[in-house]
Amino acid sequence: MGSGNSKDSYNLQRAPADMTHKGSTPDTIEAVVCKKDDLKDGEMKQVEVGDGKVLLIREDGAFHAIGSKCSHYGAPLVKGALCNSRVRCPWHGACFSIKTGDIEDFPGLDSVPIHEVIVRGNDVVVKASVDALSKDRRMKTMHKCDSKDNRTFLIIGGGPSSVTCAETLRQQGFCGKIVIATREAHLPYDKPKLSKALDFAPAKIALRDAAFYSTYDIQLLNNKDAVKLNLAGKNVAFKDGDTISYDKLMIATGGTPRTLDCPGSDLENIFVLRTPDDGNLIAERAKQKKVIIIGTSFIGMEVAAFLAGKAGSVSVIGHGNVPFERVLGAQIGNAMMKLFVAKKVEFYMENGVKEFVGHDGKLSKVILTSGEKLDADVCVVGAGVTPCTKLLNDSGLEMTDRGHVVVDKRMGSSNADVFACGDIVVFPLFLCNDKRVNIQHWQMASQHGKVAAFNMLGTEKDICSVPYFWTAFFGKSVRYTGYAEGFDDIIVCGNVENVDDLKFVAYFTKGNNVIAVASMNCDPIVSQAAEVMANCKVITKEEITSEHHSCWVAAKL
Repeated sequence: MGSGNSKDSYNLQRAPADMTHKGSTPDTIEAVVCKKDDLKDGEMKQVEVGDGKVLLIREDGAFHAIGSKCSHYGAPLVKGALCNSRVRCPWHGACFSIKTGDIEDFPGLDSVPIHEVIVRGNDVVVKASVDALSKDRRMKTMHKCDSKDNRTFLIIGGGPSSVTCAETLRQQGFCGKIVIATREAHLPYDKPKLSKALDFAPAKIALRDAAFYSTYDIQLLNNKDAVKLNLAGKNVAFKDGDTISYDKLMIATGGTPRTLDCPGSDLENIFVLRTPDDGNLIAERAKQKKVIIIGTSFIGMEVAAFLAGKAGSVSVIGHGNVPFERVLGAQIGNAMMKLFVAKKVEFYMENGVKEFVGHDGKLSKVILTSGEKLDADVCVVGAGVTPCTKLLNDSGLEMTDRGHVVVDKRMGSSNADVFACGDIVVFPLFLCNDKRVNIQHWQMASQHGKVAAFNMLGTEKDICSVPYFWTAFFGKSVRYTGYAEGFDDIIVCGNVENVDDLKFVAYFTKGNNVIAVASMNCDPIVSQAAEVMANCKVITKEEITSEHHSCWVAAKL
């Protein structure tokens, strides 16, 4: 395993004899990119081929070449983690096969280009098409509808599970009818961007444009609110009176933001963030106004970070001692709090909302449980979500008391023709001995959709993905992998005191084993940890408490 070496880029001499070979054509380029011994097993280099860049990899003596950038947000893959024939992005954890370029874990939808490598004597030569070199991403071959296939696969919900499911079905040769029905008014979009940058135009964050769905015969129905599942009749009823029958059904309706049940909660300018329209309206109403944020987890804090400097003032109300305490622990939470305070965000911790007070129907004050009264023009409630599963009431599907759908490793529900994905499910997580868990990560929802598609087609495939998520504020990112429920200790290595130079790795342990890793400014250590976990290896407490705490990287991968 590797994470690139100290020479990230092998810069070619431009001498014609070295650069271009007789095999080159107007459509292809052949270039000597290095000598055989320049790259050891488990190493990667970013090399230049013509006007493009390629990631060159050596594994088990063989050379491979793929696109140099992650297809998600363009991260340099040379700085990622290489293990068992795939490279994992250093920023958000997407994984790509070094042999095919195919995306194997998410986020993102596209694969990366793949290029031919030829070893001539001691020279390593990359042969690439000019077209492939000009692109950072590649869409896998997609099939379309065939009138001879009369099956209908219905997908409820417009999130990452749904889009990934539909695409995987077409990639795997399904030629029946695919219908995505979503209550959203917009094309499926990149929801993690919503809370990080509220004022995106919906089209700018669309996962695919409208032409994509049309081209590949994926029928997208917007403003289509599902209200009732009929298992016996194999159909779904919608609020507008329509009924759609299915051969296979996948449900991924996501979460409904929690609201506060207190006096004045119906006043104008009290918002939850669910759609791009919500985000745009919050951004507009908050300009130079007094803003109150309810909630100190990821949505609330990302909104607070975006509005800091744009609103007149930003105040955050939270139940715990510091932000992110439940997920990241008190020490990191305190460091994050200092970072926000330095940006003039005020905190009212160990507190809640007793009442909203208005004037002429609009919010004017927030009264805290402590009795303090805060002037307020706008309030954003980021108090988590509940599963949006009312349509399943009395359906007969197995559900938990909290309204989650119970699924197996193949995303199958208690009904053989119904699958479920994303925020609404509890599923067996291999990291904790197949205990059923609910994980509300964009990456995991995407993987759910892929796995569901295979099994809807009868190709048995189990979910076996390591949770990976990220948050960002003030130009700094926190990355996190693993599943830390029940952790009994957090070992923090690095600086969490100086807000101008935050750089740390946090290891969440249970007993003697590391069960999750978080970091800031220490890439690609979280991606490396994800690969350790994906390969069912263990990082121990002794390994991370040594003088060189990251020595486990070389030992494990």
